[in-house]
Amino acid sequence: MDLVTKGPVTAPDLDPVTRRRARIARFSKLGKRVGYLALLVAIACFAVGVINGFSPTIVQVIVAGLVVMCVVLPAPIVLGYGVRAAEREDRER
Repeated sequence: MDLVTKGPVTAPDLDPVTRRRARIARFSKLGKRVGYLALLVAIACFAVGVINGFSPTIVQVIVAGLVVMCVVLPAPIVLGYGVRAAEREDRER
């Protein structure tokens, strides 16, 4: 079962490990969205800067977007891989 797109609650979903994995998967999904959105903002501002010139505000937004991406994105990526690996191991058992 894919924990990110959970369906209706069934008996195995009452397992605390499954619930914790689902919570981590949701956190991971949200963190990835925030991190990649920050990267998208930085890229868009960079394109605007290339076209119109790099004002101090554009440079600050680019740097802020890249910093947010670097701080936020690594943990959700690693956690997402961990959840998927645990799901795969459970399926193989």
